[in-house]
Amino acid sequence: MAGTGGLVITDVDAWEILDSRGRPTVCCKVSVSSRWKATASVPSGMSVGRREAVERRDGGSRYGGLGVRSAVDAVRGPLRQVAVGRDPADQEGLDQALVAADGSPDLSRLGANAVLSVSLATLIAASVATDLPLYRRLGAAPSIPLPMVNILSGGAHAGGMIDIQDILAVPVGATTFASALEMASAVRAGTASVAADHGHSIALVADEGGLAVPLGSNAEAIEMVCSGIERAGLRPGTDVSVGLDAAATQFFHDGQYVLGAEGRRLGVDEWVDLLDSWRRTYPIISIEDACAEDDWAGWRSASEALGGVQLIGDDLFTTSPAMLQRGIDEAICNAVLVKPNQNGTVSGASRVIELARRAGYATVVSARSGDTEDSWLADLAVGWGAGQIKVGSTTRSERTAKWNRLLAIERELSPAAFAGSAAMAGVGGATRP
Repeated sequence: MAGTGGLVITDVDAWEILDSRGRPTVCCKVSVSSRWKATASVPSGMSVGRREAVERRDGGSRYGGLGVRSAVDAVRGPLRQVAVGRDPADQEGLDQALVAADGSPDLSRLGANAVLSVSLATLIAASVATDLPLYRRLGAAPSIPLPMVNILSGGAHAGGMIDIQDILAVPVGATTFASALEMASAVRAGTASVAADHGHSIALVADEGGLAVPLGSNAEAIEMVCSGIERAGLRPGTDVSVGLDAAATQFFHDGQYVLGAEGRRLGVDEWVDLLDSWRRTYPIISIEDACAEDDWAGWRSASEALGGVQLIGDDLFTTSPAMLQRGIDEAICNAVLVKPNQNGTVSGASRVIELARRAGYATVVSARSGDTEDSWLADLAVGWGAGQIKVGSTTRSERTAKWNRLLAIERELSPAAFAGSAAMAGVGGATRP
């Protein structure tokens, strides 16, 4: 990481703002040498892995107990004391000091939302002070990621209308990020048209901007997105493939996968067989959280049975180097979702990227369902050379802020920097008949 030539953090402040779900979150401002300033706000998830770093909420009656004044006070107090006087270029040193100030194994004492806000704002302030694009502070070989775009949502993101949390368009045939986003937008419009033809209202929108449509089965939802690809004039599996975020922890109960939308209870082997049948029927190229976060036996079965598909651990790994290392040691999954707020610091999330890369695992940088209009995630994905990014659909400003930042970066770097389908080398789905 580039140095800052004697610059120093001179102030840290914070306040409470609202995220895209109307819930409070922390916004932090870091000042460098009393001249340069930058802010960063932190996101919050709905389907939260059990091993994630813990955000601090106030309890009580304000905002239904979801206020973050205590996290804000932590930034203004002990975390400010740690940060002021430090070199903003020493991200690793700062993050270690922030974690030490919290002192708990999961950042629950001061709050992961408080710690991450200072970590991020410092990174951005160093970028501003050195007049470097944020992505340039993170790596020497920036790469624009392939987008995975929410089209149709269920699970915790859409009131359980279907069991699967998200069905995504993966524009594997795109040669530029701009064309990839155009394809994904066309697929969303095409799927909305198909849904309307079947008598469904398309006015309902899920947390991340995907369509929220009540359907009779999960397979029907996958079929609808495939039809949407065709309605857009694109070829399923060639131009645009399908990704699933099963978020299986949400419907794993007493050792079974309970598909409420279908009225079925499946054993672990039956659930893996169902996933296998879907990927053989549809152009599914990626499955996130195929099994529950503690169902390691199920994950072993899925990793053996679903060869050729990108298997992403989210709730399983929670952006934790230790959990990812266990997956690598046991040959579980072949990709990891990277959410900075699951880890709590920029450098901690960066270590997960580095560990995955050494092990040959793909990396997908991801937003959260409760997000803000900040665009720093796009720069992180580019600077880290993550290869893939997942921030939601092509609607809602907290989503388009990230997409639009990537369009601007592509203009700066040229389309040659687009990772494209090479980011998913070695995986593939069925060809739609």
